[in-house]
This record gives sequence, structure tokens and C-alpha cells, in this order.
Amino acid sequence: MKSDLTKAMEQLQEGQYTCVLCRGDIMYFSRERGVKPLLDWLDSGINTKGFSAADKVVGKAAAFLYVLLGVKEIYAHVISQTAMSVFKENHISFQYDISTDHIINRQGTGSCPMEEAVSGISRPEDAPEAIRRRLEELKRRSL
Repeated sequence: MKSDLTKAMEQLQEGQYTCVLCRGDIMYFSRERGVKPLLDWLDSGINTKGFSAADKVVGKAAAFLYVLLGVKEIYAHVISQTAMSVFKENHISFQYDISTDHIINRQGTGSCPMEEAVSGISRPEDAPEAIRRRLEELKRRSL
């Protein structure tokens, strides 16, 4: 019998998703990039406590959201050092393929704006507001 983490990892690859949550027969997945699916799951009120997660890229912002979602373990294809620290501090086991000092933006020209948004934050519960503020700023800039 496959573990929830194995099932989530397989779905991440086979379904070409960006992130997957799995617990038993219940699975949530998304093809949206960035932290948006995590915020959506957090806002939806669905119970994700004890789920296993698989994600393409996990930085500190995503790590905080996974803590708030209550996941018990996570696989990340790419993970930042700060995300690993968040998981260690919150007793969430993690596996990864590639670790990096920081997550870069989609253009490859600097730091990820979500990472910048949570750089001075140490408590997961403070992260969603900072992330939403930054998303709103980015949305206004693109108009």
C-alpha cells in the first residue's frame, strides 16, 4: 500500500500539477503557480490537517502556508533553506530534490516577491496577511 506522500508525489508528476495534498482517498491538486492554491485551500475551510503534500517549489511563504494547512509531511522538488527551517521549527518532515539559498522570481531577475513579503516574519499566522498584501500590490502594478 502506497503512503500518502508517495501518492501525492506521483500525482505531482503524472498529473503535471504544481501542488498536491493527499490523505487516504482524499486528494486536492492545482495547476496554478505560486502560493495562490495554498491560500485558496486555507480560505476554503477544508480540513487538510494530517495531509501529505507534494509541491514543485517551496519557499518560506509556501512553508508558512503549509504549516497553517496542518500538513504532516511534504515533498518539494525545489526547496529554500528558509522553508526547511520553517518545517523543522514546526515538526513537519520534508523531502526534496534540490535545495537553494532562496527562491527567485519568475523572470529570474531577483528574489521571489512572496519570499520578500515574509522575510521579516517568524510566525506562520502572520504570513497570510503579508502574502495577500504583496499579491494585491503585484496585481495593481500589472494593471
